[in-house]
Formats: sequence, C-alpha cells, structure tokens
Amino acid sequence: MTTEHSLFPVQMLANWQSPEQFTLSKHLRSWLLDPTSLTARLQGQCQHFRVELLGQQVQICAKAESNQDIAAGEQVLVREVLLYCDEVPQVFARSLLPLSSLTGNQQQLANLGTQSLGQVLFNHKDLTRKNIEVAKFAQDSTVARLVNYLALTAPQHTLWGRRSTFVLDAKPLMVAEVFLPGAFAYQP
Repeated sequence: MTTEHSLFPVQMLANWQSPEQFTLSKHLRSWLLDPTSLTARLQGQCQHFRVELLGQQVQICAKAESNQDIAAGEQVLVREVLLYCDEVPQVFARSLLPLSSLTGNQQQLANLGTQSLGQVLFNHKDLTRKNIEVAKFAQDSTVARLVNYLALTAPQHTLWGRRSTFVLDAKPLMVAEVFLPGAFAYQP
C-alpha cells in the first residue's frame, strides 16, 4: 500500500542516545521515557484524538536509521503520521516495519490507515519494548521544516524525540516520535 502526503517522507535523522546523556526536566522525562502507550496517554489529555497519515511506502532502511534489529539495506514499510489532540498536532511519528516482520498476524500492521499503531501494539500480550533512545532536533532539521509547514509557532525550546524497537512475536519494528511545539510534553 502506498499513500503519500506532500510532506512525505519527512524522515527523522538524529543523533539518538541513551536518555542518561541529557539533562531533562522531570516532566519532559516522564513523557520521553514513558514505557506505556503514547496514544493512550494522549487520549487521556484531550477530548478528541486522531491520527493523520502523512505517507506509507516500502523503502530501504538507511544506515542512519538501522540498529541491531533492523539492518541497513533491509526493505521496510515506512509509515509517518501526525497525532492530534483536539486538533492540535502533538507528535510526529515515523515507524519502520521490516517486510520480514509483516507476516502472519502482523500483516494487519501494513493496513492501519488512520488507526494508531500504538493502539494495536499495546493490545498484544507478547509485546516487548527495548531501550528508549532520545534525541533533540535542531532548527534546520526535517522535523523543523514540518513545524514550519504546519504553521506551528516556532518553538522557544528544543524539540525532543524518542525511539525504540518493539518486538512482537519475535518480529522487530521501530517507532520514533517527536513532540511538536505546544505538545503536552513541554507543558509542566
């Protein structure tokens, strides 16, 4: 399935590191390192939650996005979405789903449309989440260009993101999320 918005692909190249490498406020840390469903947490903060699919297509995993579970050069289904609360964009998310992981029950992950990936993942009892990595995004990053495109107020602070690999039935997939300006993560 290929769906594309004019922004797609935004990408999310960053220097992902262990959270211990950064000095983070307690509030921001609670959002970045929350091991539970981000979708569920956002839904608890607003009356109307929705997902906007920016694009989805098969690509080759770039070296900069690869890790020990998803190799550079591997074919992955890339999915990019915006998560909204009460029509305010809160999060930009980019998922890498290796085609080798989209078999059996996981085939459904290729056809989520505007359904939240987190909502599906966190309903599986066999889900394992590996370490969360954190990154900050500069004013000239592709994420900053997304902020400009969405006509969001330019952040007076650094934009922060997190990524982790999930393993579902021994099949890995990676999810990276950036909190956009005005996100609850920045509002103590």
